[in-house]
Amino acid sequence: MKPRIVIAPDSFKGSLTAAAAAQAMQAGIRRYLPDADICCCPLADGGEGTLLALQAARGGELLHFPVQDLAGRAIDAPALLQGDLLLLESAQVAGLAQAAGCVPELRSSAGLGQLLRHGLERGLRRFHIGLGGTGSNDGGVGMLAQLGLRLFDLAGNRIEPLPANLQRLHRADFSRLDRRLFGAELLVLSDVDAPLTGPRGATYVFGPQKGIAAQQLAQFDAALAHWAGLADAWAGRPLAQQPGAGAAGGIGHALLLLGARLVSGGRYVAGQHDLQRHIAAADWVLTGEGRSDMQTLGGKLPLVVAGLGLRSGVPVTLLSGAIERAALAQLAPHFAGCFSPTLGPADEEGCKQHAAQWLADMAEQLARLRWRNL
Repeated sequence: MKPRIVIAPDSFKGSLTAAAAAQAMQAGIRRYLPDADICCCPLADGGEGTLLALQAARGGELLHFPVQDLAGRAIDAPALLQGDLLLLESAQVAGLAQAAGCVPELRSSAGLGQLLRHGLERGLRRFHIGLGGTGSNDGGVGMLAQLGLRLFDLAGNRIEPLPANLQRLHRADFSRLDRRLFGAELLVLSDVDAPLTGPRGATYVFGPQKGIAAQQLAQFDAALAHWAGLADAWAGRPLAQQPGAGAAGGIGHALLLLGARLVSGGRYVAGQHDLQRHIAAADWVLTGEGRSDMQTLGGKLPLVVAGLGLRSGVPVTLLSGAIERAALAQLAPHFAGCFSPTLGPADEEGCKQHAAQWLADMAEQLARLRWRNL
């Protein structure tokens, strides 16, 4: 009987899309198993590539709207229209890749609010929003300001909705929020379960990769906590510590304020691809991402795939661009082995340049290990 294999990776940030990663893995496996029955399911978990993964699963029309990126530059951002549902991806308007030349204090989530407004103006009231891969850490105030939020200092002066200004925030006026939002369906596809603030929150866990210096972390976290105190008082309930509130630099919390419901982005996208059914019929599953570390255990896509494999009794192997050694002991119980494609010393640029070739090489070796007697 032909081996039945499912390949279900996330994108490899900075080097390969999920589709390109899946194709590279498939090419490597076919060197050893040319007749294998291989199902490629390139996925996402709310971050980069979510729109493409959802379009591949269910179709839809890719629209483009004029908005601003996290540095305030004009861009045309995509959104996926499926019937009366508009799917958005925060990484398209506030992505870390757009952060060059703009310090963290001045980065904004305004573009996501502009996308939502475009959807509302088209008469749409159903929005599913992927969060992940962002370079902003503004608690979502930039997004909310585009939807009617106004911020004031102690003297009653309007202040710009930027991280640099949150510590002098005295009053947040929610009275002009677009009322159409409160009758809308807002579903948040989150790639993490972090709260907004604290040692497991948006700033301390994700701030360093966004360029926030170690000595600035406490300041940024305190600013978000100050904002959250005012926002949660308006909402009448403590939303800042809910799982997922810290997603995308706190955009998760801002959407909770609007009545959004948070779900696992990985499970949502996997469900759209009917991945559980594909895995149940397979002998082996290969998944991966650009880097696997402790954040992976917070709900990233490979962990979702591993859970689906466990449910069906099918082994799932992790093949990621890099694996943090300190996280290996926690990752290992979830997978039938954790592997990286580098076979020797390599710098980051070399890894990106040769990503497809090296993924194919390692996928071939893993297939040889899995079916060594063929």
